[in-house]
Amino acid sequence: MADHRYDFDTLCLHAGQIPDAATGARALPIYQTTSFVFDSADHAASLFNLQTFGNVYSRISNPTVAALEERVSALEGGRAALAAATGMAAQMCALLTLCRNGEHLIASRTLYGGTYSQFAVTFAPANFRAALKPNTKALYVETIGNPQLDIADLEAIAAIAHDAGVPLVVDNTLASPYLCRPFEHGADIVIHSVTKYLGGHGTTMGGIVVEAGKFSWDNGNFPQMTEPSRGYHGVRFYETFGDFGFTMKARMETMRTLGPTLAPLSAFLLLQGIETLHLRMPRHCESALSVAKHLADHPKIAWVNYPLLPGNAREPLARKYLPRGASGILTFGVKGGATAGERFIESVQMLSHLANVGDAKTLVIHPASTTHRQLSEDEQRAAGVLPEMIRLSVGLESVDDILWDLDQALDKVTS
Repeated sequence: MADHRYDFDTLCLHAGQIPDAATGARALPIYQTTSFVFDSADHAASLFNLQTFGNVYSRISNPTVAALEERVSALEGGRAALAAATGMAAQMCALLTLCRNGEHLIASRTLYGGTYSQFAVTFAPANFRAALKPNTKALYVETIGNPQLDIADLEAIAAIAHDAGVPLVVDNTLASPYLCRPFEHGADIVIHSVTKYLGGHGTTMGGIVVEAGKFSWDNGNFPQMTEPSRGYHGVRFYETFGDFGFTMKARMETMRTLGPTLAPLSAFLLLQGIETLHLRMPRHCESALSVAKHLADHPKIAWVNYPLLPGNAREPLARKYLPRGASGILTFGVKGGATAGERFIESVQMLSHLANVGDAKTLVIHPASTTHRQLSEDEQRAAGVLPEMIRLSVGLESVDDILWDLDQALDKVTS
């Protein structure tokens, strides 16, 4: 309905979907099909030539998945989106569309362990302006770093990227669009692991790439966007599709050929989570701050890191970019080092010891021995992962029950 601008809360429930025209179903149908029937030979040819929009094969597009893509795009204020099977798959779809063999990516060191490992193998992480090269194709940051919880200065980094004629790619997973919309601060591409806060229920994996639709791909740095595509009938993606040309290239070349497709049922389940995003995120933030303050006063805790904890060095950037709250993740160190931290984790009762964040349930993990285990000790420290660090993803339980479990586990730790 172009005559009305809907609020974020309403978009969580309605964006990308209207009642089914054929049946009147209010809930989104799950189009569990591999393929779609063509009207005629001409219709089939026009679809394959990208002259007509429509569905051909669910590896490329599917109506249920399209609803998820449109909803997340609307929540981020973007132009178009492409969903993938996982957050890592979405990340690779974005970066392999941007970069060709021998080209260069600049990324923050304080990244999620899986991302850091992926870049260390495929790309060379470095420090922004000083690391720019003639073949640099993107700058990559996380809104909230995982697990160091540093806050990216998006406006400053976007200025560096745009001065160099390259896009800023932002992983907005830990913030979610409820807390931060990076496009409003100069970002060009946003990535999510939808598995986390967007889904929110810990049952389903998914990832998504969202395009702002404002980057000038014809600035000379991205010939793959302006030259005829050898892999897709000579189409020039930016000339043909304009402000969603990047998404079309990622869909028709990267996704189509590599195939990290999101299943329709997964898209449906993730959309169920998004419907309550605007209700869940305030509770995650409120409880996380309460837990951080409680732990900061605990005699067996050496340190606590939460961006909005008074005195935290990241508080000014957090208040600038995350005015609604700093998400539900915090880290802390148990006195006694790694051994004490392991004893603490073994002693929790309600908290779940597993490798995920953003769940409705409270989750706890020791990053140095799990999510960042692939890194050397020096690389771990460079990423802000200390031997005693515990990462806590605060869920939606009663905060009193969360604090009880933390306290009883800490009582069993001898420093």
